[in-house]
Amino acid sequence: MKLLSEIGDKMIEGNVEELIDLINKAEAEGIDQKTIINDGLIAAMLSLGEKFKLNEVFIPDVLVAAAAMKEAINHLGFDNISDTGSPKGVIVIGTVRHDMHDIGKNLVALLMNSNGFHVHDLGVDVSPDKFVEAVKDYSPDILALSALLTTTLPEMSEVIKALGNAGVRKSTRVLVGGAPVTEEYADSIGADGYAPDATSAVTKSLEMIDS
Repeated sequence: MKLLSEIGDKMIEGNVEELIDLINKAEAEGIDQKTIINDGLIAAMLSLGEKFKLNEVFIPDVLVAAAAMKEAINHLGFDNISDTGSPKGVIVIGTVRHDMHDIGKNLVALLMNSNGFHVHDLGVDVSPDKFVEAVKDYSPDILALSALLTTTLPEMSEVIKALGNAGVRKSTRVLVGGAPVTEEYADSIGADGYAPDATSAVTKSLEMIDS
């Protein structure tokens, strides 16, 4: 539908004013909110995610679209996209202790949310104890750990150890990612999954939940 495509285009442009106007127009024409979100916003974000994976667009482009998408979701009255239906799973995500980087983590959280996961974002500089507390509070299907500094990589191992000490490791699948992280490193610390980029993180999460 042309109107839904236009909604997606305005979101990607970051043109919030026109995006909201088009959403209001769609609602006035009888298009339900779930369709607007799924076929307008999410479809466009998934397309943008694929372009990001192919290096056709870059992080600033995604962040502009993400900000516009958040405004649209708030306008429609949903705190979380997964509120439009049963979530595919629950994700707890955060950047490990002593690491203040959040762009990659935010992108993963956005795409997870866009794909129907219920996401609890703990932010940056998250200690192992806080990760354990969140696991106990939310019982996530997946705990996603991000690190952007080589010096903070050992914190991922500390989180996994803390999960074991708390008796929740066996019930928690751990997904790791970030610029310095490799699949070999993920295997060496006993992580359950590794994702080299945000789009892959969604794909891997779906695989982990279905397995």
